[in-house]
Amino acid sequence: MNIGIMGLGAIAHTLAETMNRMESEDIHLFACASRDENKALAFKEQYHVDKAYSSYEDMVKDEDIDLVYIATPHSEHYKNIMLCLENGRNVLCEKAFTVNERQAKEVINYARSKKIFLAEAIWTRYMPIRKVINDLIANNTIGKVKSVTADLGYVINKKKRLVDPHLAGGALLDVGIYPLNFASMFLGNNVTKVEAICTYTDKHLDDSDSITLVYSDNTIATLTCSMSSSTSRIGTINGNNGYIVVNNINNPEKISIYDVNNHLIREMRRESQISGYEYELRECRDAIMQGAIEPISMPHDETLEMMAMLDKIREKMDIKYPNEDKKLRWRFRFS
Repeated sequence: MNIGIMGLGAIAHTLAETMNRMESEDIHLFACASRDENKALAFKEQYHVDKAYSSYEDMVKDEDIDLVYIATPHSEHYKNIMLCLENGRNVLCEKAFTVNERQAKEVINYARSKKIFLAEAIWTRYMPIRKVINDLIANNTIGKVKSVTADLGYVINKKKRLVDPHLAGGALLDVGIYPLNFASMFLGNNVTKVEAICTYTDKHLDDSDSITLVYSDNTIATLTCSMSSSTSRIGTINGNNGYIVVNNINNPEKISIYDVNNHLIREMRRESQISGYEYELRECRDAIMQGAIEPISMPHDETLEMMAMLDKIREKMDIKYPNEDKKLRWRFRFS
């Protein structure tokens, strides 16, 4: 499986290190692309990449590439995905998948019409520990689940892409998406009420968010995120017979199970891993080899649910990105 990386920021470096340790699994870092030629050449040399491109357009024309990993800013995902799909390239795109649900629907519908693989790279969805938690819930370990809490925050408010409205910055699309996915994985998506408030940056982007979701079965999720403070990153799944504490919802390290009297009854640590990105790479490789156009762990409908939820939350917080109302339809060369 020859993989090309589009956009060479911090995530691209972690991916490259991961792929170089997966060569025995037929995962091969074949190409990289940056608008900055020197950056592309330096990346090629550092990670022993076969080909470096200073043009995204040139890389996606390379027919030896089996999958393109898009690691560009949120604002660029729509046009980057379309560029790949139009050239017949399979795509694994970083979260947030697009800026809004409308863009997500367009790229997914086009991928489906051309039978090209397309997936969102929200890595927590692909991790084995997700199944461990779901099995604990299914086995009634903590009784009936009544609520979920999740929190994620880092001091990242100096990064240009997070403070620039034109790059769809703010906390929600970058870190808030993790608490939202955490709630979705364990409570589902039958949300009947959404409340959201935030603090604002000087450019009217969300800096710290508080989100409450009420579900049709009378469960509730309380979610927080921030790009200006370091937080606990803890998630809890609360039942009528105990609760589960997840350390680091962004890459779970440990699960602690407590009974109804707050007594610790069991702890489970995650298995050894390369970086955590290997799980999504493996699943996408296997799906493509089997002729699938979406992964099992993050199917298209789940991505659309999350994008619709992000839109609703931004509406509640009065957050809009420049030119968001402008229709961004791609000019397809193929009918």
